Amino acid sequence: MAFPDEVLTDEEEVVFHLHPHWKTAIRPGAVVLLAVSTTALAWIMLPQNNGGFLAFGVVALIMGYYGIRYGAVPLVIWRCTHYVVTTERVLLQDGVIARARRDLPLNRIDNHLMTQTVLDRMFGSGTLTIDSIGDQAAVLAAVPQANHVQTALYEVIEQDRLRNPEDYEDEEPEEEPELPPQRKRGGLFKR
Repeated sequence: MAFPDEVLTDEEEVVFHLHPHWKTAIRPGAVVLLAVSTTALAWIMLPQNNGGFLAFGVVALIMGYYGIRYGAVPLVIWRCTHYVVTTERVLLQDGVIARARRDLPLNRIDNHLMTQTVLDRMFGSGTLTIDSIGDQAAVLAAVPQANHVQTALYEVIEQDRLRNPEDYEDEEPEEEPELPPQRKRGGLFKR
């Protein structure tokens, strides 16, 4: 399912549009494959008389439930989850029937942290946590090419700072720490 362009403003451009990493679809895909193969095996192995047909029906119902609940539904949710970074904001959208969308303006982003497990490093994915002003955070789980996404997000934020410096005037400039005044030589330690 594509991300709707009518959500974007006229001057807003998509920098990147991602779905969670394909590794999140491995387990649900394996569940669907297992459910289908178990149902086919039951069709072949069970006798074709009245008692066998009833047993096949029970196996097919159980495998259908597990295949849909733990296989097909997570695959559809994975496909309907969008991570979009534009020139103005970060959009997170998920949901199949009822959708939830969260927008974080670039000028409100305070910090972004990328974490990777060993498995994430092997697949090149990671979890990106974006902190916003006001104790809000957005977590992008299983982001493909997380290193590149974090770097691109930093670049987009810096470009936004250069384009719209008035949006960042509220921030206090980083001041150098004030050094304590120099003590006069003397006292206990004379030279």
